[in-house]
Amino acid sequence: MYDAPTQASKLDQTDIKITANNVQVYYGDTHAIKDVSVDIVDRAVTAFIGPSGCGKSTFLRCLNRMNDTIDICRVEGQIKIDGEDIYDRRIDPVQLRAKVGMVFQKPNPFPKSIYDNVAYGPKIHGMTRNKAELDEVVETALRGAALWDEVKDRLHTPGTGLSGGQQQRLCIARAVATKPEVLLMDEPCSALDPIATAQVEDLIESLKEQFSVVIVTHSMQQAARISQKTAFFHLGNLVEYDDTNTIFTNPSDPRTESYITGRIG
Repeated sequence: MYDAPTQASKLDQTDIKITANNVQVYYGDTHAIKDVSVDIVDRAVTAFIGPSGCGKSTFLRCLNRMNDTIDICRVEGQIKIDGEDIYDRRIDPVQLRAKVGMVFQKPNPFPKSIYDNVAYGPKIHGMTRNKAELDEVVETALRGAALWDEVKDRLHTPGTGLSGGQQQRLCIARAVATKPEVLLMDEPCSALDPIATAQVEDLIESLKEQFSVVIVTHSMQQAARISQKTAFFHLGNLVEYDDTNTIFTNPSDPRTESYITGRIG
């Protein structure tokens, strides 16, 4: 079992953005996440890998309280972002999700214009005072998602009219428009072709300059390409967490090695 304090001692504490301690997740009577403790670094890409059903997406959804939307789901333990307990009763989950953006597996633009997709979050959170400020936020977010040059002349056409890769970058622009500090991505490239995947990976590489990025991926090659830290989950347990290069070249747990080499999965 991975020991969080040992890992934390390797890191400058000021670099840690998210701290999880003894997190348990239950779906009814099913114990889906078992005693997970991990420190997630700021301004880096952290990849969660593991076989299907191992708990990596469930744990990711704990980081912005998305599991709150599932009636039978119960989360125990403690998760802090910048030292603040996100499960404290005084925390508004809607405000939390502005701070912790999320991009899902399948591109899911709203049935609105490209402009309105990006403007939606800043509008509902009251982030701008006038149309000029909102225009600037939309342009900045689309530039940040490497999409502005492709859509600047059709901002008022439906977002659903874009290609799959463009739709996913639009969803990333929508997520970053609220100026989050953490960006969660749940298999963001699994529905994309290789060219669109490469574009999104390049984008993730640049986003880590501003955000703590946490990505769930079924692709070990993707994790190796884009992440600095990797966490390996198996059967609801966090088996191992370390620098990505160490996980892929010199894992300390035989289960990690078995997964990396294809013997389990």
